[in-house]
Amino acid sequence: MNALHAISDPVRVMLCDDSVVVRGALSRLLAADPGIRVVAKVADGQQALNMLRGMSPGERPHVVLLDLEMPVMDGITALPLLLSAAPGVSVIVASALSQRGASATMAALGAGAVDYIPKPAAAAGGIHDERFQTELIAKVKGWARKQAAPRGVSGTVFQTPRLSTPMAPVVPSRPVALQQRPRAIAIGSSTGGPQALATLIARLTAPVGVPLLVVQHMPAGFTTLLAEHLDRLGRLRCHEAKDGDILQPGHIYVAPGDRHLLIRDQGGALVAQITQDPPENFCRPAVDPLLRSLVAACQGRLLIAILTGMGQDGLLGCKAAVAAGAQVLAQDEASSVVWGMPGAVTKAGLADATTTLEDIAGRILAAGGGGSRP
Repeated sequence: MNALHAISDPVRVMLCDDSVVVRGALSRLLAADPGIRVVAKVADGQQALNMLRGMSPGERPHVVLLDLEMPVMDGITALPLLLSAAPGVSVIVASALSQRGASATMAALGAGAVDYIPKPAAAAGGIHDERFQTELIAKVKGWARKQAAPRGVSGTVFQTPRLSTPMAPVVPSRPVALQQRPRAIAIGSSTGGPQALATLIARLTAPVGVPLLVVQHMPAGFTTLLAEHLDRLGRLRCHEAKDGDILQPGHIYVAPGDRHLLIRDQGGALVAQITQDPPENFCRPAVDPLLRSLVAACQGRLLIAILTGMGQDGLLGCKAAVAAGAQVLAQDEASSVVWGMPGAVTKAGLADATTTLEDIAGRILAAGGGGSRP
């Protein structure tokens, strides 16, 4: 096994950011966790590349936290060079909360970064914001663990998800409840979600005769680009949902950043409603509001997939949906970056199966078979 993948405790991290203040703050934040060791702090991509090339495999970082806007060599330029110098390293990009930052982030994910972390605004507490700290540590540890896993359950590449045979076991939790085709399919994800969604949607290679709704915890602006990227991956059309959209079979609708996506039945048609209701589970968009609205609109004719993510968003919505007769699928722990959301529904006994993304895609095709991309 590559020494880079033989993760020992602690996880080794390189920080690459042109701000000495940010490097210092991130270093203190990460070093406070006994499971993480900061092995290098550099100011630009060229310094990161030079340092990586001079390290032995046992010294190299498992994770590089990479700023995108830097002098000398920016993050986008450095990214493929870093991946070539240290095959198997997990690169998490630090992204500005702006349209420009969102575009750069999606470009980085397409170039091989495994994930991103939005830089919090100073008004929201900056790097000292507790949710930012929790998310960063979870992503650093989660991606290091996934990259160390056997290749059958490791991470995927955002631009071209790897097709593979499922290796993790399917864990049935309760009898299959869905007795007829669902009216809609709902997918919820958070930490590690962009990669998981890319993997899942690329595997939807046959017609799906019902609409699919996606809630990915993402800031405003990012979801537009996520939907555009997912639209290019598979057979199904993908859009960022808009208020008043009449949901079409075989289309995927992504909840817009900083808005909740709700669905109502209007004369037999399913219609999207976009709201600025308060965050739930500290998130907007959140999975629970979507699921509650779908329970009312679909009377239990619903298939739900809960993918990788921190926390337990989706748990209460799944409880209501299961009581109405819906079926729930949860991503397995081995393939999740963070087994929070899918773990919560599994531990609550709500999942019909806890399984791989490949298997979830197959079950979605089986449940919604029929219809095609216009």
